[in-house]
Amino acid sequence: MNELTGRRVGAYEGCGPRGYPGSRNTCDVVLPKSWAIEIKLARPFGDNGKPAERWSENVLYPYPGNTSALGDCIKLLGSGFSERKAIIIIGYEHSPPRTPLESAIRSFELIASNVLGIRLNPRTEVLVPDLVHESHQQARVYGWEVLGYCDQPA
Repeated sequence: MNELTGRRVGAYEGCGPRGYPGSRNTCDVVLPKSWAIEIKLARPFGDNGKPAERWSENVLYPYPGNTSALGDCIKLLGSGFSERKAIIIIGYEHSPPRTPLESAIRSFELIASNVLGIRLNPRTEVLVPDLVHESHQQARVYGWEVLGYCDQPA
């Protein structure tokens, strides 16, 4: 948020984390009258370079009340925020990937739509190459607008 507010003075007034109405949970970033955004990390390898065996749970655990990307979609849809809702997953991998993120990301999309009945807009993806970390050599940033449940009008 410091980076955003420094780039466009006044444009991001009041932006930042905000509590969910009637809850102790906090939404990662709320841009008032615009977006409520949850952000998750996906890292198949830890900072020490060793495989992180349960890394995909941060993305795929499909139950309300948890902190996975899927859980955050459920939380956003029940939030009462008037802003548009979005989920962003920032994934780190080797270059070339030793454990590609694509399987987990496609699984997230399939579980969201086919199991939980959550409508997402098409994925937006950006590759950020040439990072300096030994294990996190590139980042992939994935984003979706969380539109609602399949039985809700658009």
